Amino acid sequence: MRIGTRASALALAQTRSVAERLGAESELVAITTAGDRAERFGDKARWVSELELALLDGRIDLAVHAAKDVPAELADGLALVAIPPREDPRDAICGAESIAALPPGARVGTSSLRRRAQLLAAREDLVVVPVRGNVDTRLRKLADGEVDALVLALAGLRRLGREDAADGVLDELVPAAGQGALALEAQAELASDARLAALDDRDTSACVLAERELTRALGASCQTAVGAHATILGESRIELRGWVGLPDGSAWVSDRRIGCGPEVGLEVARAMLAAGAGQLLAQPAPAAAADR
Repeated sequence: MRIGTRASALALAQTRSVAERLGAESELVAITTAGDRAERFGDKARWVSELELALLDGRIDLAVHAAKDVPAELADGLALVAIPPREDPRDAICGAESIAALPPGARVGTSSLRRRAQLLAAREDLVVVPVRGNVDTRLRKLADGEVDALVLALAGLRRLGREDAADGVLDELVPAAGQGALALEAQAELASDARLAALDDRDTSACVLAERELTRALGASCQTAVGAHATILGESRIELRGWVGLPDGSAWVSDRRIGCGPEVGLEVARAMLAAGAGQLLAQPAPAAAADR
């Protein structure tokens, strides 16, 4: 099976874990996406479109994505065929034990609009500094004193064997929809393939699909500051948290509900829209903002 992936160290590590679970002989095919080339900045599809094209024209059989990069609408003829067990979806802080431990006016590095908004909602005195590049590049900027702290996905640090760089975990930040999870995409007819079905984790799928339904119903994109995080309570029940805010953290709406299946995402979205989330989402994001 030919498995397509972005060529970054993190994407390759994630894809190798899938290839190992497949067990059968497989070939990794690295594909450079528009996001890797810094093209079409702000469009979530920039991280997956080339992989989807490779699926459609038969160059690969399976694409492995970070679930948070996958747009709500897939290309015609394609489907999410499996969502493996999720890594910890929370955000980690490097350089300090917590947001409260940061000194006044601390410079915090992140390339995520969602993290920026939630950090400023928690501490309006912080200076959020755009920091891009791979994990090693960002950690090097922290070591060089360009920022006082970094906020990164704990899942990415773990998959790269860099969990030691995390000084704390930020439970108060609502993660991005799908954060910490992988999404396996293929042509729709492969949805019944037993090899791929074996990779799917029922609880993770239920949570990620509820989170994706929330962001879809809100009309959210990577140019909006939106968090969505679901957890399994048992007996098919899901608790879903949602968060929408302005990029400067000056206003936000949040909601938390319990339900079953993706429909709970729609319930949370309706409650948040009734509370004014639509007005917040309608305000333009800062230039070159994206949730990465």
